Order: sequence, then C-alpha cells, then structure tokens
Amino acid sequence: MCVTAMPLSATKILKDSASRQPARTTIATSAQVQGLSGGGNNRNSNNHHHHNAGEPTRPQHTSIMMVRMIGDEFLTEERDRKYYADHYTCCPPPLFIILITLVELGFFTYYTVAMGEVNPSGPVPIDSVFIYRPDKRLELWRFAFYMFLHAGWLHLLFNLGVQVVVGLPLEMVHGSLRIAAVYMAGVLAGSLGTSVFDTDVYLVGASGGVYALLAAHLANVLLNYNNMEFGIVRLIGIFVIASADVGFAIYDRYAAEQMGPPVSYVAHLTGALAGLTIGLLVLKNFEQRLHEQLLWWVALGVYAACTIFAIMYNLMHPDYP
Repeated sequence: MCVTAMPLSATKILKDSASRQPARTTIATSAQVQGLSGGGNNRNSNNHHHHNAGEPTRPQHTSIMMVRMIGDEFLTEERDRKYYADHYTCCPPPLFIILITLVELGFFTYYTVAMGEVNPSGPVPIDSVFIYRPDKRLELWRFAFYMFLHAGWLHLLFNLGVQVVVGLPLEMVHGSLRIAAVYMAGVLAGSLGTSVFDTDVYLVGASGGVYALLAAHLANVLLNYNNMEFGIVRLIGIFVIASADVGFAIYDRYAAEQMGPPVSYVAHLTGALAGLTIGLLVLKNFEQRLHEQLLWWVALGVYAACTIFAIMYNLMHPDYP
C-alpha cells in the first residue's frame, strides 16, 4: 500500500471540498497533491511550455525563410512581398512545372530507347506524330505537342533546368493556372511564329514556353528595376543565359553541319515575345495601379494581333512549303 504524505494546506483544501459535496468521494492522487503543494511551479512550467509551442520549429522556420526568399526574388514591390509572405500556404502545391518536366523527361527517355542513340544535339525524332512539321500543319495538335520532344540531352537539360529554377518559384508566387497560361502561350507562339518566319523547318522542344517564363520575369524586373536588390546582376544573368542558348541555336541552324532537317530558333524569340505580353496579362499584381491596368490592355492588344496574324497567314497559305 502506497501512502502519500500531504501538506497541511492540501489536506484542508480536500476536506473543504468533501464537506461541500458529501455525496461524492474525493480521491487524491500523488500527482494532484504535488500539484496543490507546488502550484506556482506548475504554472511557471505551463507558461514555459506555452511559450515554446508558439515558436516555429526548425522545418517551419526553413519553410518561412524559403517563402520570403522567393518573394524577394520574384516580387518587386514591398507591398506584394509582404502580402505573399503573410498569405502563402502551398495549397494547392505548384504542380504544373513538376508535371510538365516529368512528361518531357518521359518522352525523351522513350525516344532515346526507341532510336537507340543520344548525343548533345540529337537525334531529332522527325517521324514522331508530335513533332511540328511544315508539311503536316493541318494536324493541329503538332502546334503544341512538339514541346514534349527535344533535340539531344543538352537541349533537354537547358529547358528543364530553366523551367524548374525560374518556373517553379513563379508558380509558387502566381499560381499554377497563370504560369500554365504563360508557358502554353509561349509554346503556341513558338510554333505559330515558326510557321510564318521560318517556314521550311521542323520544330521540337519546350524553348517557346521556357523563354516565355524568362521574358515574363525579365519584364517584371525591367519595369520595377529601382525597387529590386541586385537588379543589374539579375538582368545580366538572364541575358547571358538567353543569349548563350539562342546563339547556340543559330550556330546549329546555319554554321554546324546539318545531320538532319533544320530545326528552328525562331521559337525562342516568339516565345519570349509571348512572355512579355501574356505575362503582363496574367501574372498578378496584388494591388493594381492605373498605369498597370493600361499596360494590361496594351499587352492584350499586341498578343491578340500577333496571334490573329499568324493564324490568318497559315489559312491564306495552305500549300507551302
């Protein structure tokens, strides 16, 4: 039998409680007695635990820091950064860039195995039902589905790297639907522009969508240059990456020995133009000013005019090449 020694004050409290409720039996455990005798210490302990519970854990702290870094990098206005940091919940998660990247990897793996070889700039799966070909323009899905194919592992790595490094944070800031709209606008602009300005080439790769993402971010940086930290470094970085890739595409188009049908570089440029315009249309500002609303309408007009022109050109020239 275990007997707990009770202080006088605790015993008195229990007796008073029993006298007020005679029909009930009060049983004091050792834990209750210790709580009565040392109530001050327990209150201090509870306050201490409550204070610790309010502090973020290490994973939470890391997540908060990452969200703030993304906001500082991809939002130019302090008001927008604060709003984003206070309201971001990762629900829904940024799935578009992840899914499109996995699909492009899957297509590249399939055609690499099917064709039995791979090198930095080829081979190009010219017989695929997904490649854009000028002689098969009536198969309308080719204007979009060419983005799943790539001309070699170097082409693939560049596109996937940029769309993950730039596209994923943009999707976390602006949402999957908006980034999907920018990306697909660049893809369609790439094929439509190629059908008008480079009419005898085949087209593969997600460069139109990737350059649309780059250009949308670049436009945001240029319009808010004075508000951004290390703005010149960001501009130089974007221009170096874009110039190197476009330069390689032009060299491969005109200077390198052609191992197959020519592949267009025009999609890079028209995709970037789409990013400059459609990015202003759909990438949200958390508080729009009047001049931003006017710019929205200008961007809408430019994109609509270019798209309608390209579609009409294809309808009026059905027999080329």
